[in-house]
Amino acid sequence: MHCPVCGGKATGKVGVDQYYCWDCCVEYRLNKEGVSIYEVAEDGSLVALDPHNEFLL
Repeated sequence: MHCPVCGGKATGKVGVDQYYCWDCCVEYRLNKEGVSIYEVAEDGSLVALDPHNEFLL
């Protein structure tokens, strides 16, 4: 699995259809509409990175 943000291969599965990229430190989720990208905040919460919160596959 390649990261949709940086294209890196250092990704790991953290949940059902949820992945984390160790290269650019983002979490992303796969869904029917595309990919949702999140930054992990200091408190562990997820913050959406793009305003539309969706990249098409």
